Amino acid sequence: MLFAGCKWGKIEGGKLPRPKRSNPKTKHQAIKLRKESTPAERKLWSRIRNDQLGVTFRRQHAVGNYIPDFSSPKAKLIIELDGSQHLEQDEYDEERTKYLEEQGYKVIRFWNNQVMNDIDSVIHAIIFAMEPESHS
Repeated sequence: MLFAGCKWGKIEGGKLPRPKRSNPKTKHQAIKLRKESTPAERKLWSRIRNDQLGVTFRRQHAVGNYIPDFSSPKAKLIIELDGSQHLEQDEYDEERTKYLEEQGYKVIRFWNNQVMNDIDSVIHAIIFAMEPESHS
């Protein structure tokens, strides 16, 4: 059965629209965060962007109502960088991590000073987290 403007599951001139992953407020907040990244975020991004680790990472890309620092939908991995503000928001971070894990993501966290002072170890930990057997 064909619907007006539709042909075999496709809208004339393209694919069916995919469901929205976030709301407009979250999307605009993600755009703002991308423009205001921290030195640690910029340093890590320079090492994981452009498929340097074999998978695509997105920076400040909304997942539901949350905006992780870095995410790889293909590897189902989220990387969070924590500064001193995270010392006072344990409950929020736990709630956020729980939601992201319910979406099938593995969440790994690093302190900003780890990224700034030992980027090679951070990269090795990310590679290890992407290995299939490391997903529990």
